Amino acid sequence: MIRIATISVLTLAISTGAALAQDVSAGETSFRKCQPCHDVGENAKNKLGPPLNGIDGRKAGTYEGFNYSQANKNSGLTWHQQEFDKYIRAPMQEMPGTRMAFVGIKNDKDIGDLWAYLKQFGPEGQKK
Repeated sequence: MIRIATISVLTLAISTGAALAQDVSAGETSFRKCQPCHDVGENAKNKLGPPLNGIDGRKAGTYEGFNYSQANKNSGLTWHQQEFDKYIRAPMQEMPGTRMAFVGIKNDKDIGDLWAYLKQFGPEGQKK
């Protein structure tokens, strides 16, 4: 009985780790929609939008060196999964006056995977 329980726990742990890795990998694919305007990683640069390094817990409109719209700077938003989920579905509706002219992502799984991918990057672009 103990052997079966041990095998069950190990199987669950292994499958959970694989699912997490799969989400990040799918998020990297989903990020391709963002790449024309945003960058991530240690060599990330400003494009039409700011780099998304260190987004988890960062106040909107504060990435140093990027010229944000007043709407973004004054939004009072701090990026966490819940805020990102709502915003990325319809950026121009969620933040009127933003310069982010993006139709949005509607699929829950794509949004979750994208967030999993983005939150792995620290403020300097290093993976956590």
